[in-house]
Amino acid sequence: MWSLVFLLGVLTFQHRGKEFVQLWQAPKKLLLLLLTALLLSVNWGLYIYGVNTDRVVETSLGYFINPLVSVLLGFVVLKERLHWGQQLAVGLAVVGVTNFVWQLGTVPWIALSLAFSFAMYGLLRKIVPVAPMVGLAVETLWMMPIALLVISSGAVAGTGHFTTSPWLTGLFVGAGVVTSLPLLWFNNAAKRLRLSTLGFFQYLAPSLQLLLGVFLYNEPFTRTHLLTFSCIWLALLTYSTTSWLRRDRDSRS
Repeated sequence: MWSLVFLLGVLTFQHRGKEFVQLWQAPKKLLLLLLTALLLSVNWGLYIYGVNTDRVVETSLGYFINPLVSVLLGFVVLKERLHWGQQLAVGLAVVGVTNFVWQLGTVPWIALSLAFSFAMYGLLRKIVPVAPMVGLAVETLWMMPIALLVISSGAVAGTGHFTTSPWLTGLFVGAGVVTSLPLLWFNNAAKRLRLSTLGFFQYLAPSLQLLLGVFLYNEPFTRTHLLTFSCIWLALLTYSTTSWLRRDRDSRS
């Protein structure tokens, strides 16, 4: 709800309300944005569920797997080709994530659902010809009825916390901004970068999640974490270095 308030406020400030209104005259785009809104809602809902049930490690695993799914979708759907350095980087990342899954000992359904839902979201937002901010505003508007239903049911049942205190209310409002900005930046990046490149940058988020888990929430950092981190950061280094060398060579030729 607060994401929609924030986004509509920014669109109004930028005098882009006409873009928002015109989009509702394109049924095909609206249906695609309904699908992306559902994918995004499933992703964030599962993430919140995982964090609040003390499964932060599994949620971080999901976002480790997510870039691999993005690379796969870029290769299969968008016909993006990977050179040898990028293929090696993908192999290293697969080793790291596979080790993480193997050591977990169970089927990580939250992690797999997070990975595939957000990868599909990134793919669809890349191919839908809609400006990032306008598209995100439409997505949040699609989900507004569900949000209002949840908030209203909580208010009737006495389990809601909105207006409980100025501090808590401020956190709710701020959550709308904190939720919207990363998605805006992600959608802008999805329009400008190869999906495979975008996928590898997404390793930063689960890395930070694990760092928070270890240093803020005092979760153990095992040999499994060390091996997985080593493989993934080596993959990032390989991917970035070989891509930079190829661009430098192509610019000279």
